[in-house]
Amino acid sequence: MRRIVLLLLAVALVATGVAKPKKKPAVEVWPDQTVMDAWFKDTTKVDVAKLGKQYVITDFGVRRDSTVVQTKAIQAVIDRAAQEGGGVVVIPEGTFLTGALFFKQGTHLHVIGRLKGSDRIIDFPYIKTRIEGETCTYFCALVNADGLDGFTISGKGTIDGNGLNYWQEFWIRRKWNPQCTNKDAQRPRLTYVSNSTNVTIQDVHLVNSPFWTNHVYKSNHVRYLDCYIYAPTENIWEPDPTRGAPSSDAIDIDACTDVLINGCYMHVNDDAVVLKGGKGTWADKDETNGDCERILIQNCHYGKVHGCLTLGSESLHDRNVILRNCYTERADRVLWLKMRPDTPQHYEYVLVENITGHCKRFLFIHPWTQFFKPEQRDDMPLSRCNNIVMRNIQVETPTPYDVKTSDKYELVDFTIDGKPLAFAKNPVSKEQLQHMIYE
Repeated sequence: MRRIVLLLLAVALVATGVAKPKKKPAVEVWPDQTVMDAWFKDTTKVDVAKLGKQYVITDFGVRRDSTVVQTKAIQAVIDRAAQEGGGVVVIPEGTFLTGALFFKQGTHLHVIGRLKGSDRIIDFPYIKTRIEGETCTYFCALVNADGLDGFTISGKGTIDGNGLNYWQEFWIRRKWNPQCTNKDAQRPRLTYVSNSTNVTIQDVHLVNSPFWTNHVYKSNHVRYLDCYIYAPTENIWEPDPTRGAPSSDAIDIDACTDVLINGCYMHVNDDAVVLKGGKGTWADKDETNGDCERILIQNCHYGKVHGCLTLGSESLHDRNVILRNCYTERADRVLWLKMRPDTPQHYEYVLVENITGHCKRFLFIHPWTQFFKPEQRDDMPLSRCNNIVMRNIQVETPTPYDVKTSDKYELVDFTIDGKPLAFAKNPVSKEQLQHMIYE
């Protein structure tokens, strides 16, 4: 009798809902189990109408003439907007040719037409800036924003780097001197955001960059939402049709924290999302360098790229990095860990999950020795990759992993679907990579 009464009581409690405690909202965590801030869940677009007065450049003396470089006239509109308390500089329908532009606090860029870069390097000032893992004097970008809080680039239009002449000059120079570096061929980037916070780049087409497409340095709370990022991967130089736009990285994240990349399309002739922070034997002692932490890349579509997510080569310490829910058409590599023998590097707590599509190689780890400069350092730290997790990987690939070990770095705590991978002693078997599909 007692069992029947208890059973009836339980049924009654379920029926009345008393026995159903309310579920707590799921708390997302980073790979090291620290709580992910709610900021990363907010993919709401910036409402341009709320950013202040709109300054349509053709209302202030800029001509609708795609053949004339109008840097001074466009910069004057930006300066006026800043002087009058801020607002949105609007690029209307049409093509407007310009050199380097510098945005100021309270100003924003909204692109309806086409903002096109000059193909003459003289239109891009030679200033102290950040490039290839070092602070140095080099050419500034087409769109520059330094020390801003709340900067936005928006619109369905196009920022066009007009890179063809720069690309061809690079390959001619490389043929003449195979040892020439990326910086030897003098080229501007497309966008450069530095020392800034609360930055959103949304909806815009970012194409044909002469050098890196987007570079963000020493900034935090930066969002790239639904951007289209493209540079050709072949047929830009008649003597060798296999050549594409050199070093046209989609998004370079350099010593930054709290970066969200959501819903972007990336097709470039280099790596897509790249984490940077410094290079060289003493890079960890240089205050201009820094770590990358709390980086989330999700819901993106990759065309042809060298690497979907690349850590290095100019990188010191990357922690809490997630690549998830992405599709790759023709990536050469999905996760690429570049290990420089001349730089103390530490990559940790990286999660790659729910990836579909096709790639040549999924996980790629090799020493990176292009243009490296080893120096003597008695207390040189051993580089390390640890707590790298891969799960639910549904890709077609002939090479699930391509890993080279070295006495310059150690690989620790790699897992796929909970199963450990030990590269140095035990080869990875197909059974361990059961969710990958072999061609």
